[in-house]
Amino acid sequence: MDALIGVDVGTTSTKAVLFDYQGQELARAISAPYHNQTPQPGWVEQDPEEVWQAVLSVLRQMVNGSKDQFAIRAICMAVQSGSLLPADQSGEPVYPIVTWLDGRTEKLISDWKKSGLEQQVRSLSGWSLFSGLPLPTIAWLRLHNPEVFNKAKHYFSVNDFIAYRLTGEYVSNPSNAGGMQLVNIRTGIWSPELCELAGITSDMLSHLQPSGTIIGRIKPEIRTATGLDDDVILVNGGHDQVITALGLGINNPGSYLLACGTAWVFTGILTSPDLEKLPKTLNLNFHAYPQRWTLSQSLGGLGASLEWWLNRAWQGVDESTNRQERYTSLNQEILQTSPNQELYFLPMTGGHADPATTRRGGFIGLDFNHTRGDMARAIMESAGYELRWALDSIREAGQPVKHLWMVGGAAQSLIWPSILSEITAIPISIPGYDNWPALGAAILAGVGSGVYDSIDQALVYFTKPTRPVDLDNGNEKIYQAGFTHYQELIQRNH
Repeated sequence: MDALIGVDVGTTSTKAVLFDYQGQELARAISAPYHNQTPQPGWVEQDPEEVWQAVLSVLRQMVNGSKDQFAIRAICMAVQSGSLLPADQSGEPVYPIVTWLDGRTEKLISDWKKSGLEQQVRSLSGWSLFSGLPLPTIAWLRLHNPEVFNKAKHYFSVNDFIAYRLTGEYVSNPSNAGGMQLVNIRTGIWSPELCELAGITSDMLSHLQPSGTIIGRIKPEIRTATGLDDDVILVNGGHDQVITALGLGINNPGSYLLACGTAWVFTGILTSPDLEKLPKTLNLNFHAYPQRWTLSQSLGGLGASLEWWLNRAWQGVDESTNRQERYTSLNQEILQTSPNQELYFLPMTGGHADPATTRRGGFIGLDFNHTRGDMARAIMESAGYELRWALDSIREAGQPVKHLWMVGGAAQSLIWPSILSEITAIPISIPGYDNWPALGAAILAGVGSGVYDSIDQALVYFTKPTRPVDLDNGNEKIYQAGFTHYQELIQRNH
């Protein structure tokens, strides 16, 4: 039986999933976690060899577990975006991976903003200025580490570094390249102006070709190291966030992906890269689906607030109680609560307007009758208010907001998805699958290798069960008043 591999090269580990042509999962593998290195406060680096070995490990596991049953025909990757790897002329690293979590460029970013550069950068790249993205990181190396800057003759994202190691080809895709903040969002090619700001030229970057096209055959030495067959090809993939959206079928305006981990990010779809009417908090990138672009916004560490409360209010009651049991207890207590009409929580990490900011926050309206369950619910409600505030701005810009697909830890809550749907008045669905980046990558592997004529045809085979979120429609009026009051509190306190 023929099969496809989708590889998810994340920020913490690498996963691979094997699918048959009917979209059924056959096997999966996961690597050991990578080690984040922090040589100075605020710096976050990774060893490129460790990430590379993680990819080899999961491919080897796939082959060893399936060689006698399945013939692997194509591989495609969904890869973390925003990290940078400087390399020499032969493609060998001359410095660690500087991850998107890295904060060394904060002062440079501040200086650029003061000089008025942000609007120019956003109008070209679709992205506002963020510490950790490759554009400011390259500029920082030029200013503060000229030895490495002079050695570097090629700049990889993690995606095209792995693709180069697998095939020997210097190839990237629009969405991972977009995350480098060096591509013109309208033309889809490397921007001379942005490259000049970084201090490099576009010939120091990988060749761009569309997602879903063939990069090349896997090199002989890699086939030997992993056990892959001679005719296996690598198909061009994309940024893990847009590949997740593609796999879910979020490929047209109106549907949004809400990724809820420690930080929350939502992603929607545009049919043209028009920045003029959109809020400045939104970032644009290329979708992996043809002739589509993504709009996305970070809402900051909304998940971190609930994690903080769990650790403070449920910790220490029984030291043997594990994290999952404490979450079960938290959910049970929230189920005994009703919508808060006087108690509010102001998030301490980000929100609709300042996702990268750590700020003062806390509870407002507490009295002696409130329980820790009420307070946990207030934290969940604050996330809903921040989400609605951001989505309302998108509506005001003329973009439809019809449906949310929710993935991540918060999607597993017994009540949080309902609170979000009641506050935003938007239907929410919970997908019944847990590795969408790999699934979306497998779809592209199938399209690139000719198994399917199009992404839409492949999606018919790869559709997974979903469940709609149950609502208490009587809560919508309460939450409408609550949202108005929440806005007043935020404006008064920040």
